[in-house]
Amino acid sequence: MIRRRPVIAICGLACETSAFTPARTEAPAFHAQRGPDAVAIYDFLAPGTPLAAGADWHGALIGRALPGGMVTRAAYEELADEMIALLKEIVANHTLDGLWFDIHGAMVVEGLDDAEFDLLQRVRAVIGPDVFVSASMDLHGNVSRELVHQLDLVTCYRMAPHEDEYATKLRACQNLLNSLKGTRGTPQRPYKAWVPIPILLPGEQTSTRDEPAKSIYKAIPRVEVLPDIFDVGIWVGYAWADAPRNRAAVVVTGWGSEAVAAGAERLARKFWAARAEFHFVAPTGSLDECLDVAFAAKPMQRPYFVSDSGDNPTAGGSGDVTWGLTNLLKRKEIVDQTAGTVIYASIPGPEAVKAAVAAGVGSTVTVKAGAAVDDLHAGPITLTGEVFSVKHGDKHARTEVVLRVFGSVYVILTELRKPYHYERDFTELGLHPRQADVVLVKIGYLEPELYDMAADWMLALTPGGVDQDLKRLGHKRIRRPMFPFDKDFDEKPPNLSARLIPMSNEPLTGPDE
Repeated sequence: MIRRRPVIAICGLACETSAFTPARTEAPAFHAQRGPDAVAIYDFLAPGTPLAAGADWHGALIGRALPGGMVTRAAYEELADEMIALLKEIVANHTLDGLWFDIHGAMVVEGLDDAEFDLLQRVRAVIGPDVFVSASMDLHGNVSRELVHQLDLVTCYRMAPHEDEYATKLRACQNLLNSLKGTRGTPQRPYKAWVPIPILLPGEQTSTRDEPAKSIYKAIPRVEVLPDIFDVGIWVGYAWADAPRNRAAVVVTGWGSEAVAAGAERLARKFWAARAEFHFVAPTGSLDECLDVAFAAKPMQRPYFVSDSGDNPTAGGSGDVTWGLTNLLKRKEIVDQTAGTVIYASIPGPEAVKAAVAAGVGSTVTVKAGAAVDDLHAGPITLTGEVFSVKHGDKHARTEVVLRVFGSVYVILTELRKPYHYERDFTELGLHPRQADVVLVKIGYLEPELYDMAADWMLALTPGGVDQDLKRLGHKRIRRPMFPFDKDFDEKPPNLSARLIPMSNEPLTGPDE
């Protein structure tokens, strides 16, 4: 029985990474926080909060990078080594009861098939098998059998877009405290039921705003309230990596083995039965098809948003594919200047930004940008226009420049790639997307503020490292059969029975499936 306040460590690395872009993610991209700073980033652990009062929290290292290309092995080893060294200091000075493992679940590291499991093995080597570990994950992560085994508790977001990120992380910490208290005042490890589901779909077909994902995720509370169950997670999986762990899954945890197994199977069957109903969250088409509609839109349909989805930097795209912008600027409506006000966000070009800043607002410049990382679909683009605005100090972009070309087309150039999700991302540059006619953004489904601004929108199926046409990418290592790559499951339906995973301090035996 723990009669003192539990001591809990915090660590984790998170980066959603595409295996289909030449981009690579290095250590500085993780913006690592260490020690007390790694605790301070979570408001629900601030002094005076219930969780802060319930345990002593000690940060090792937390790193979260923008989605992008694979993490280099050197970067991973550097961050992992430092994390382990800091964790050893915590263990040397405290009797550790628990650890919160804050991860994404779709981090791909060069040479590793399951980076989160590898990292957790290193953590376990320091903290031992008896310390309770609770993980919070993105529902677009991948939860392998091995990872579930080495965790005592695991939960994930239940909303896409991820409006419940804060609530999910808080839940992971509260679950950990509840397990340390147990049902009779002593620590108790829960039972874990895991069901892999042979479905691999992009997030743009599985948003919880729309059916069938909406109903699938609404079923979670109905399972969670059942006796002996205290947490339920449904993972859509991550579609733009290529490893055996990439697929959907369900994990249910609780105090009764029969209860967690039944709950997991119920949700897995519901997910599988709906497989043919998944669809894109908006009307789709080629870029030209989407622009035909956008430029012909009536005033009540403006601003009309178009997602340049293949190079979405928040799904793992490099962000510097120029294909979408190049084809936009070839349009007759742009050349003839009949398109109205058009905003494009964005394209990286550090040299272009430097030249524009040097020239100053109001100057006319000719610059070259993009395709420094991903030139598989188009080369660098040359732009001539007026420097409309400059902004310094952005966390991701560092410096941003708006270049006005063809009269009323506003192209955002960045020193480093940046996602554009918020209205302030535009207004701080002097742009007003609500008053624009057409807005093109490198994104998949629209984040909440963009969704609110758009009078209407379409999803353009453009090329890039996170191409929505998965079959066009050429997966070679995912498990087969897999929906929608394979569709005939009549002769051999998938095994959707629950796998009861041993406690983390017990050996994992038997076949992988």
